[in-house]
Amino acid sequence: MSSSLPAAGSAQPVRVLLVEDDDLMRRSFALALERYGYEVKTAADGLAGLEAFRDGAFDLLILDVMLPGLDGIGLCRRVRETSLVPVLMMSARGDGLDVVAGLEAGADDYVVKPVETYVLVARIRSLLRRATYPAAPEPQPGPTGGGRSPSAAEVLVFGDLSIDTAGMEVFVAGSPVALTPTELKLLLEFAARPGVVLERHTLLRDVWDYGWDGDSRVVDLCVQRLRRKVGRDRIETVRGFGYKFRR
Repeated sequence: MSSSLPAAGSAQPVRVLLVEDDDLMRRSFALALERYGYEVKTAADGLAGLEAFRDGAFDLLILDVMLPGLDGIGLCRRVRETSLVPVLMMSARGDGLDVVAGLEAGADDYVVKPVETYVLVARIRSLLRRATYPAAPEPQPGPTGGGRSPSAAEVLVFGDLSIDTAGMEVFVAGSPVALTPTELKLLLEFAARPGVVLERHTLLRDVWDYGWDGDSRVVDLCVQRLRRKVGRDRIETVRGFGYKFRR
């Protein structure tokens, strides 16, 4: 799986693929993002968006849910077959099923249309920060030094799960695991505080950069995806509070 982002300090503009079937909205979003310095390529339907994605190298995708030909959910699934590029979904209705389906397909976040440009840009910047500068946490050793490999301080070990916080790589039973930037940031948050209950609003703030009460479904669906990759028993649900990472 691949994800290429401009290096820190690079003058290369961030490349965005915007897939939106409404002509006026597509042009409006593209112009607004270009004013913020993004390089934007657009597509008017899902199949054209998939072709553009395969032909180009993008740092972030913005996909409308309701697209002709191949909808945004299906497009996101196809993208996730080969790439970990950050994906932001847009839903006109904010329908709960749309939101859940998009997040289950592998999207990192979503916005509800109509959306103000500053909100859209804030979500984009948050996604790019996760993708470009995932913060390596300081390990919190348990009574037996749990979470820290004795041979390398950069590697956190939890049973068959190991996290290389320097190389930003994750392994389960010695095999590499491909995580999206959001999944990796979420795992790092858990690994920094094993055994501690993290509330959903705390995760929304620390992982998604939400300065307000966001939709907790974003957290729940990302946790579900992460469990499938690192082990279903690794992250415990604490009903009424949040989640706890097992040592």
